[in-house]
Amino acid sequence: MTIRVSVIGATGRMGKLALEIVQAAQDLELHSALDSSSELAQAQGADVIFEATKLEVSQKVLDFAIQNKINLLIATSGWSKAALASIEAQVEDSAVVVIPNFSVGSVLGSKFASEAAKYFDSVEIVETHHAGKVDSPSGTAIRTAELIGESREGSGKATPLIQGVGQDARGQIVSGVPIHSLRIDGASAKQEVVLAGNHEVLTISHQANSVQAYSIGILHSIRYTAANKGLTVGLDKVLGI
Repeated sequence: MTIRVSVIGATGRMGKLALEIVQAAQDLELHSALDSSSELAQAQGADVIFEATKLEVSQKVLDFAIQNKINLLIATSGWSKAALASIEAQVEDSAVVVIPNFSVGSVLGSKFASEAAKYFDSVEIVETHHAGKVDSPSGTAIRTAELIGESREGSGKATPLIQGVGQDARGQIVSGVPIHSLRIDGASAKQEVVLAGNHEVLTISHQANSVQAYSIGILHSIRYTAANKGLTVGLDKVLGI
């Protein structure tokens, strides 16, 4: 079965990569490629919409996909856990798959960090991206912090008091975890989770040096989106990690 894919945000970094992947895969077919001047109606008839835009545009694409019962793969950062929970009940006859990061290595790094957090009192995240990335913290860092929070609740380890909380320099607190964001020229994408305990520090680090690092994750996610229903968040769910 051929999966017809509409790419929204086709002129951006992720959109261009998605176009390459669709055109190279034998089971995928490009239905349409939309940019900021296109009408969403051009995506009608697609089996899957892949969208990589800005959060305000992504929200409009979500409404359009749900109304037209088109399965949607969201690659846009900034979707909060609360926002996703509010739309879960609306997704019955179609699929909405939200992937904060398509890198297999990044997903594994986040999983390793959530497991390690059960055994350490202090956890902080430092994430670095190129200067053009407009959102901070990154969706990946937020997702990692949420996974760490869930893991610590399950382990019975209480979230420690964070010294200096409320001070801007302490970063944004997500699920009890401070996240520090760097946006600098010359960088691509890097995340470090620093865990500290009794006289020891563990650092779990992942770095993506090119957008090509997301290729495998995008391909698997498009296929998953076409074959499933309901809300799915995270590449780990797509890959069964």
